[in-house]
Amino acid sequence: MENAVKELLKANISTHQDLNKIKRQISKKYNIKILQNSEILKIYNILVKEKKRKRNFQLEAILRKRAVRTLSGIAPVAVLTKDFGCPADCAYCPTEARVPKSYLSNEPAVMRAIRCKYDPYIQTQSRLKALIANGHNPEKIELIVIGGTWSAIPVKYKYWYIKECFRAANEQYFDKEILVEKSWEKLTLKELKQQLLKEQKKNEKAKYRIIGITLETRPDWINKKELEQMRELGCTRVELGAQIIDDKVLAKNKRGHGVAEIINATKSLKDWGFKITYHFMPGLPWSSAKNDLEKFKQLFIDENFQPDQIKFYPTVVTKGSLLYKWWRDGNYKPYSNQVLQKLIIDCKKVVPEYVRIIRLIRDIPAESIVAGNVITNLRQIMQQKGVKCRCIRCREPKQLAISNYKLRITNYSSSGGMEYFVSFESKDCKTLYGFCRLRLSKNSFDIPDILKNAALIRELHVYGELTPIGEQKSIQHQGLGRKLLLKAQKIAKGKGFKKIAIISGVGARDYYRKLGYILKDTYMIKCI
Repeated sequence: MENAVKELLKANISTHQDLNKIKRQISKKYNIKILQNSEILKIYNILVKEKKRKRNFQLEAILRKRAVRTLSGIAPVAVLTKDFGCPADCAYCPTEARVPKSYLSNEPAVMRAIRCKYDPYIQTQSRLKALIANGHNPEKIELIVIGGTWSAIPVKYKYWYIKECFRAANEQYFDKEILVEKSWEKLTLKELKQQLLKEQKKNEKAKYRIIGITLETRPDWINKKELEQMRELGCTRVELGAQIIDDKVLAKNKRGHGVAEIINATKSLKDWGFKITYHFMPGLPWSSAKNDLEKFKQLFIDENFQPDQIKFYPTVVTKGSLLYKWWRDGNYKPYSNQVLQKLIIDCKKVVPEYVRIIRLIRDIPAESIVAGNVITNLRQIMQQKGVKCRCIRCREPKQLAISNYKLRITNYSSSGGMEYFVSFESKDCKTLYGFCRLRLSKNSFDIPDILKNAALIRELHVYGELTPIGEQKSIQHQGLGRKLLLKAQKIAKGKGFKKIAIISGVGARDYYRKLGYILKDTYMIKCI
């Protein structure tokens, strides 16, 4: 096997077609089955590590499975908490034993979590191991914690859970027996916080760094105490189950909160520097395609909302939900595929260039959907139809090399403050190379003292294929991030601010230290 791979690596491979041709030749010569890319990559990585071969970025890209996973500059790692129940009983959510509310046991992410017994350490390491085996370099991790209402989970479990995710990233035991700690109930909260801080400190210098953490929760659970905990854990982005900004529809669907809670949560999160993702659910009972579109447009007209990212979760009927009973009794009818696709197309047309559409569909297996949309590749279908969109995701450079670019500044009112989207884009503005979200606002009564009279950097992102720390490649590490920060600092200083605060992920702290920032109360701070 090793000799076969070594011979393959000597060949001149510049396309997927070249690779497949060489694979067939090698298979025939050595009388073995056709080599899997993961097998080739495993031996290739060993040779590179032992310095018996130089890195070949072009070959790595060809061998890499699902290259899109890291083309946005980070490696997403999703982990699922175990079931602790849910504080609400929304009509559309299925209920399945021993699975977090609103999730199904045959969803891919849930199946992985079940195999790992919901253990955060095992889940994190298994995802990193899979990414590496498929040719990715997950050295900049965006940890995405799913499982329903994070804020309603026991506090000690939350600190233990995130601590274990950091520990998994810090300890590179990918080819050894996995060591697991399961003592969160026996430890005090103080002990758990100390252990978390220890792992976070390690992660600042680790090979696999968690540069961002996403938590999902309900708008009515956002308060000062919860925000303090989120920052201690290292959270940088919050996904809010907004669903629709319509009090009547929310009430009829037994959501348990109204639009006022969405507005208040959005403002608090922004004033603390968090990035915000809204879950938007077209097709809810007592709404309509027309109403959905009107409410979606309002998200970007009304300054009380203005989310940074959107996840479309079209309403579907699954067993185990109240909605299933309504549908069975003839009291609910989901949108047809034609109506849903037209609605999403119309929604995409109004999404501002400073917003990223993360998902157009939720990853629910078709066999679990009793009624509603079952098309899982909705984004691809729309692209094939020539649907154009100006959102961040549609303008990412993917594997494009950086070319002539220009600085562009877009500002808009948001939750009592002014947001500046500072970006480097191609001359025709079709490609986005990097951006910075700067927030300037008056002091809110519930913000930490360190943020008072400070300008906020809520996000700094340079797009392009994920580049390992310390290596020069692609768009990342060409100084665009530093230039964006300098421009944001100049804007803030011109508006009278003397201090700037960045809501940095733990693994990104060293980057900001090199630019003159210092760590204070979980934020990176600099006088300007």
